[in-house]
Amino acid sequence: TAWNIYNFRSGLIHALQSHGYKVICIAPYDSYAEKLEAMGCEFHPVDFKSKGTNPIDDLKLIRNYYKLYRSLPIDIILHYTIKPNIYGSIAAKLSGTPMISNISGLGTVFLDEKSLSSKVAKLLYKIAIRFPNKVFFQNPADKALFIDKKLVPKEIADLIPGSGINTEVFKPQPLSSTSDKGSVKFLLIARLLKDKGIVEYVNAARHVHQTIAGTEQKVVFDLLGDYYTDNPTAITQDEIKQWEAEGIIRHLGHSDDVKSVIAAYDSIVLPSYREGLSRVLLEASSMAKPAITTDVPGCRDVVEDGYNGFLCQVKDVDSLTEQIMKFLHLTPAERETMGCNGRQKILEQFDEKVVIQKYLDAIKAIVG
Repeated sequence: TAWNIYNFRSGLIHALQSHGYKVICIAPYDSYAEKLEAMGCEFHPVDFKSKGTNPIDDLKLIRNYYKLYRSLPIDIILHYTIKPNIYGSIAAKLSGTPMISNISGLGTVFLDEKSLSSKVAKLLYKIAIRFPNKVFFQNPADKALFIDKKLVPKEIADLIPGSGINTEVFKPQPLSSTSDKGSVKFLLIARLLKDKGIVEYVNAARHVHQTIAGTEQKVVFDLLGDYYTDNPTAITQDEIKQWEAEGIIRHLGHSDDVKSVIAAYDSIVLPSYREGLSRVLLEASSMAKPAITTDVPGCRDVVEDGYNGFLCQVKDVDSLTEQIMKFLHLTPAERETMGCNGRQKILEQFDEKVVIQKYLDAIKAIVG
């Protein structure tokens, strides 16, 4: 989406422009298209549903991409997310345009390997991911899986540390004063999908509330994110309302200023089943916030257990509860040290400058 490009690729866009490249953005239209144009980008809308496979719709999408690629003055294409990676790559091959694909995560279809949708996705990847000049992965496990399953040729596969973090934007801030003074505040930021571990988060929050009942300890568990009703693993509004009615969590809805929200919390929690490389964990760590997350690809790459946060077992409420309680027992000084460790890790390994240079080098090697 235009929103995604603006929020996660602005640094890359500015870098490309500063090196003399003209940037054309192709994505479903939303209100952020105008912001991209204000940055000096040329925007062309293309419509498609992010989920589901309809052969007729998908053939139309290939045709629409092909028409754009043939009509626009394009030297190289950068594809992001599953449908552009598959159908955009086919269209780029047909139009004779060089391309770089970005596998930022395996998505829902890869979590259930026996499902028909997973088998179809792998087949489509196997067809399309032979075409790019370069394929960037965000964690070693995803790269190894694609090579092992023969979905991508080894010689074109490479690693980048996610979309990178602008460490000057996401920098440590004093803990914001709120009406929850005296409470230890936890926040989960994610699309409202079961794959993000939201049910486990709620159940762990329930256990923590029960454990500390009758003590002086106070905790707050909040949730920030949008509903995704067209996703098979979507959390419903009724579920959220029920959890809020029980007093377990609070749903904050949507925010265009995630940085300010993160600043108000002691720890970020993400019990995700799998990530490409979690943007939320990168942002939180860059702001010196300790994180509690799962020991899975895309999460453990950012958080080291006991160093800049804690790791729990995936789909394991007891394990998540244990790590939250462990965080509650840390002294303020120990929490601060953990946060500083996270900031240092981001500066050394995940700074946006590293990612941008990888792109610039790859583009220069492909198109000169």
